[in-house]
Amino acid sequence: MAEERDDTERTEDPTPKRLDEAIKRGDVVRSPEVNTWFMIAGGVLTLMVFAGPMAQNLQTAFRGVIANSYQIPVDGPALTGLAKSLAIEVLVALGIPLSLLMLAALFGTAIQHRIVFSVDPIIPDLAKISPAAGLKRLFSKQALVNFAKGIAKVTIFGAVIAALLWPLRLRLAGLVSADPAQILPFTQSLAMRMLGIVVAILAVVALADYLFQHRVWYERQKMSLREMKEEFRQTDGDPQIKGKLRQLRQQRMRKRMMADVPKASVVITNPTHFAVALRYERGMNAPVCVAKGVDLIARKIREVAEEHGIPVVENPPLARALHGTVEIDQEIPQEHYRAVAEIIGYLMRLRRLVAR
Repeated sequence: MAEERDDTERTEDPTPKRLDEAIKRGDVVRSPEVNTWFMIAGGVLTLMVFAGPMAQNLQTAFRGVIANSYQIPVDGPALTGLAKSLAIEVLVALGIPLSLLMLAALFGTAIQHRIVFSVDPIIPDLAKISPAAGLKRLFSKQALVNFAKGIAKVTIFGAVIAALLWPLRLRLAGLVSADPAQILPFTQSLAMRMLGIVVAILAVVALADYLFQHRVWYERQKMSLREMKEEFRQTDGDPQIKGKLRQLRQQRMRKRMMADVPKASVVITNPTHFAVALRYERGMNAPVCVAKGVDLIARKIREVAEEHGIPVVENPPLARALHGTVEIDQEIPQEHYRAVAEIIGYLMRLRRLVAR
């Protein structure tokens, strides 16, 4: 469990793989203040846009019931039908606003992290019901921050609302004897101003809380050196296995290389340390290296060449230069064309003389 890990050992920044695994198991950045802000902001926007149409629809729905209440039958089936009818009209009136509030809540979650479907957070965990773990969470840094955040919000909201209402105290006192037709517009305007201030303050609180929660989440994902090594081993493979695979690849390449030596036109040697086998046929742009090696491999190339009657030419400078500049199955560099062409041309002339 994250709470049981030794924080003093987790000194390394988490890798992208570690962060991705945390998100997949449901351990994500989650700020309740962001969700709260989206819900309240969505509610205020809904009231501003849909308050009038909602009130009109609800007024129309209930006006007929109240005006004709004495004519409405109250037996079982009739009362049930009336309840269904009123429920449908209420849902129609509140459907769009409630849908917007639901979208605001979903967006408040989606904006913090990508959508994740994980069962890990709901898997029973004995540590969650452990008294010791509960006390630890109760007095944790997160709990203290939440407590301080609650006190700060209450203080700020109280101060701002008091500053807003204090200049209006005399007018508020006069509402007791005011015409009811004047009270509603005033209270509606005042309520919207208060809600606007609340939304603005909560936006600052939500941003600060999200940054704090992201920092806490990032610190929670930090890794120890042992975990870094283990992940490296899982990602890139065990060094011993990688070495073994590299050795097998080299062996396969060496076998294929030795199988191509009999196809060579000439082998240029150092004579003891380097050997480079070249193949050239009419129509080719340039000679191609089919095998090369040093020491034991060079000696093996010479032995295979001698067994198959491939000419072996000693030219130490050219052998060293070719070995360092050309790879298997590649054409030789242009700067060596002249030296190699002289050797291959000489061998071709020699073959023609022998053939006569």
